[in-house]
Amino acid sequence: MKTMQAKKRLEGLSEKIFLDRYAWKNADTSNTKVGDVVLVLTKDDPKFPAKDVGEVVSREGSNVTVKLRNGELVQSTVEKLTLTIEKTPEELWARLANAMSRVESTPEKQKEWEEKFRWVLDDWKLVPGGRIAAGAGASDELTLFNCYVIPSPHDSRGGIMETLSEMTEIMSRGGGVGINLSSLRPRRSVVKGVNGSSSGAVSWGGLFSYTTGLIEQGGSRRGALMLMINDWHPDLLDFITVKQTPGMVTNANLSVCVSNGFMKAVKEDLEWELVFPDTKDPEYNELWDGDLDKWKKLGKNVVHFRTVRARDVWHTIIESAWKSAEPGVVFMEYYNQMSNSWYFNPIICTNPCGEQGLPAWGVCNLSAINLSKFYDAEKHDVAWDELSRVVRYSTRFLDNVIDTTPYHFPENERNQKNERRVGLGTMGLAELMIHLEIRYGSPESLEFLDKLYGFMAREAYLASTEIAAEKGSFEAFDLEPFLQSGFMKNMVDVFPEVGEAVKKRGMRNVTVITQAPTGSTGTMVGTSTGIEPYFAFEFYRQSRLGFDKQLVPVAQEWKDAHPGEELPEWFVTAMDLSAKDHIRAQAAIQRWVDSSISKTANCPADFTIEETKELYELAFDLGCKGVTIYRDGSRDVQVLSTAKEEKKEEAPQAEAPAVEVPAAATPEEADSVNSLGASLNVSVTPAQQQSFDKQYKSRPKVLRGATYKYNTPFGMAYITVNDIDGTPGEIFLNVGKAGSDVFAMAEALGRVCSLFLRYGDHGDKVQLLVKHLKGIGGSGAVGFGPNRVESIADAVAKALEQHAGIFDHEHAAAAETSASAAPYNVLAEKPKAAYTSKDLCPSCGSASLLNVEGCKTCGNCGYSKCS
Repeated sequence: MKTMQAKKRLEGLSEKIFLDRYAWKNADTSNTKVGDVVLVLTKDDPKFPAKDVGEVVSREGSNVTVKLRNGELVQSTVEKLTLTIEKTPEELWARLANAMSRVESTPEKQKEWEEKFRWVLDDWKLVPGGRIAAGAGASDELTLFNCYVIPSPHDSRGGIMETLSEMTEIMSRGGGVGINLSSLRPRRSVVKGVNGSSSGAVSWGGLFSYTTGLIEQGGSRRGALMLMINDWHPDLLDFITVKQTPGMVTNANLSVCVSNGFMKAVKEDLEWELVFPDTKDPEYNELWDGDLDKWKKLGKNVVHFRTVRARDVWHTIIESAWKSAEPGVVFMEYYNQMSNSWYFNPIICTNPCGEQGLPAWGVCNLSAINLSKFYDAEKHDVAWDELSRVVRYSTRFLDNVIDTTPYHFPENERNQKNERRVGLGTMGLAELMIHLEIRYGSPESLEFLDKLYGFMAREAYLASTEIAAEKGSFEAFDLEPFLQSGFMKNMVDVFPEVGEAVKKRGMRNVTVITQAPTGSTGTMVGTSTGIEPYFAFEFYRQSRLGFDKQLVPVAQEWKDAHPGEELPEWFVTAMDLSAKDHIRAQAAIQRWVDSSISKTANCPADFTIEETKELYELAFDLGCKGVTIYRDGSRDVQVLSTAKEEKKEEAPQAEAPAVEVPAAATPEEADSVNSLGASLNVSVTPAQQQSFDKQYKSRPKVLRGATYKYNTPFGMAYITVNDIDGTPGEIFLNVGKAGSDVFAMAEALGRVCSLFLRYGDHGDKVQLLVKHLKGIGGSGAVGFGPNRVESIADAVAKALEQHAGIFDHEHAAAAETSASAAPYNVLAEKPKAAYTSKDLCPSCGSASLLNVEGCKTCGNCGYSKCS
């Protein structure tokens, strides 16, 4: 087979991601010389460092001058450089092909498969997972597995500390970790040995989360953690609502493991028992591992804690997900019924992004086929033959990872050699569908997805049987129960040839298919990530030339070929789709995924709790193994309080003019600056307090005002301006998710503005505030002309200006004579764009961190918490 040799230099963000995350590093930067392509630290900030790509043009001692790609010269030192051995993708592909072929049995086979792997990697047809790309052939210490699940903690202090140690070790080597907390006794349970009571499963989850945060601060790759709890655990409701308590569990994703029985109880409005094993059982410490069914089968006693209404618990899950996108739900009993390992190794938890369910000590390696490379323009169809070959070669590539990676825990090695679990996924689906002129989410697309992913599953399974015939099946393979899994029943029903191949040859891998987010790798390659539609086709990029409007390449190409025309209907973005379209697409693909899928159902800001409930239940009915939604602006608390069933865009009646304090505010915040001490959060002397009170307007119990809705670079901002004695005296800001940096800074800005407006008499303070806030620029901008919003501060200035126009004396007088005018308590909308709530990226510091495919991903630098 001929190997492609054309050089393909990456550019811009793609090159930066490649060099920063995946290229083989040279740790000794003292060897840096003129002409080297390097990453240079351009912003030496401990929280928001920034790097850029450039070429060393001079060196004197440890001082260097680097010419950035944009032509700018930067002075630095060799200590602040990232020096890579690899400069181009070709070098990466050669390293990976060589590393994965070394495990073949003979020199002839090694040469054969090195060429085949090099071909499949060429031009990013197969994009290896981040751990494989960074570590294979480059380090004997870095794990090549993305996904880990460690056993539920033993219910003792020593057991919890042991789990903590295992988690830390795995994260420090680049792996994401999942932990099911159901083995830990409930809150206030008696701990006999110390004559005390347990702090509960959720509290210990907070410890794992806190430790993950410490690991985040320690290196370039941040720790990623998934915490789960089963639906029978007495601490279930505490777990569901824990993120509503600031600071409790801030560095972990949360999901509830839901059983078929619980869903039946929800549908039939039945009661549900919250229980836990009898901790007084003499064999409790020896036998209890978190598996309640196994405990019951041993004839052991189960203690009843309380009875709840299943629908009430379900509503709490739904309401919390609606508010904050968490917890997610994994239909764990159904997952195990479908799992090929159901008969010997039950799934207990998933990895942090939710796409890979694993047993205790389970691991999985990931890679993605870039579907955008398989469009046959001549036939206007998928290049099926080439796709088949890439799927088959890729399956062997991933199987070889199992024998290449270092193992840091013998338990991981024993488990993986026993089942040989791999995860072949995709990226570029949305781009391929655009080329085929198929609208994502349409009925036609569901038929196409079934055909495409069924085809790939068939090819991958046939490849695994061929490897089994050559090298042997996974150790735990047992033909009859293997064919009885829910997944294999469907596979054999549609593709009987797969069943015959399994019977004849065996099966090399217990699972083969996983749909991961591919956030960083997809961004590097320049295509759509995972199985998601594009988030947006238009975006803004900041450079030294200012803000430029840019398009996704496939959209740009169409625009260039059709000047002046709007993009056709098959160019669809995530926010153009209904949430049910997202779930139906996920279900169509899930049919052909033996593991699971990282997928987010994007919902508009006005998506209701009832609609969320329908969505979660639709996911269960359609056979999804899990579901996560992201409501635009979720965790934004409703600023304008109306009746529960009203939409926030609806204005209340004129006879109820009071604007309520945002629900996010505490009583102290609501009366935030009624005293100097409360406003400044400091201790003051009586004399200072008296002086302050003379100049400070206290807050009446009832205020009138309005809430203004502005799109900002951080997402939708709801800005409440309340009047005191006819002029603005209080501002509340609601932007971003509760607990995010954006939310905190917006709240601080609102408090400081309120303090300024109500303290002293310094002329027209509203005009002065507008003057100082207007036009402040941030890391991006939204809108054009008079609707352009530069930052949150700029949005506050615009809201104050608009408020002054609406609330002048003439309008106020008209309001008193016309109830229908209702000038107070209206939600003034600016033109809405398809933007979601954003946060600050911990890598580059820009306002570009989005929740995509269940994972926080930066649209500016490509940072992804999951890869």
